[in-house]
Amino acid sequence: MEDKAYKLLAEQLNISGKRAKELIDRGLVYVGDKKLKIARAIMPSDTKFRVELPDKITKIYEDDDLLVVNKPAFLDSYEVEASFPGTSLIHRLDRETSGVLLLAKNEKTLKKAIESFKNRKVKKFYTAWVEGIVYEDMVIDLPIHTIKGPKSISKISKKLGKEAITIVKPNEIQGKKSKVDIEIKTGRTHQIRLHLSHVGHPIVGDEQYGSPTKAKRILLHASKVGIFGKEFVAPEPKDIVKYK
Repeated sequence: MEDKAYKLLAEQLNISGKRAKELIDRGLVYVGDKKLKIARAIMPSDTKFRVELPDKITKIYEDDDLLVVNKPAFLDSYEVEASFPGTSLIHRLDRETSGVLLLAKNEKTLKKAIESFKNRKVKKFYTAWVEGIVYEDMVIDLPIHTIKGPKSISKISKKLGKEAITIVKPNEIQGKKSKVDIEIKTGRTHQIRLHLSHVGHPIVGDEQYGSPTKAKRILLHASKVGIFGKEFVAPEPKDIVKYK
C-alpha cells in the first residue's frame, strides 16, 4: 500500500494532516538520513519517519528595553517574536540560520534600533561552513537586487542592485570545506549566501545558491551583534562548532 507522505506521517504521529504537512514543509522530517522535501510525495505505507524538532530558544540578555535571544535553526523569526508577547522584532534571520536575534520591548527602543541599523551603527558577525578552501581574507563588494516572493531570491546586479559589503576571514579547514568568520556592513536579503556563492564558496547545505552538499540545514550562524554600545554573543551550535 502507498499514500501521500504527510498522511502517513499524520497517522504515525497521531496529528492532523495540516500539522504533518507543516513539519515536512519546514524541513524537520527525515526518512533515514534524507530530508523529506515533498509533503505530497507518494510513499510506501510502512515508511518510517523521523522528526527533528528545533532546539529551545535561549535568552542571551534582557533589560526593560531589549531582549536578545539565541534563535535555533528551523524557527522563523516571527515564531520567536510570538513566543515573547509584548516584543517586536528589530531584525530577522532566515529560518535555517541560528544565532543572535534582537527584540524590542517598547516602541522607543524599536525606533532607536531601526535608526541604528539604517545608519550602519550595528555590527553584525556570522560564522559559516562553506564549500572549498578559503586561504585568505576577502572583501566582497557587489550590489544586490532582490526579487521578492514566496521564496525570495537575490542576484548580483550593477544596474538594479543596492550596495552590499561582506568581509570574510578564514577560520578552519576540514577536508574540502572551510569555516569562515563573516562581518556584513550592509543587510541585504540573502547577502552572505549570495556573496559567498558568487566567489565560488556557497554555504554548505545552501542548495538555492549552489551548494552541492546535502545537509540538514544551511550552515550559517549569527555569532555576534553589537548595538547600543553592547555586544551580544550566541554560542555556536554543534553543527557549526565542527563540520562532520
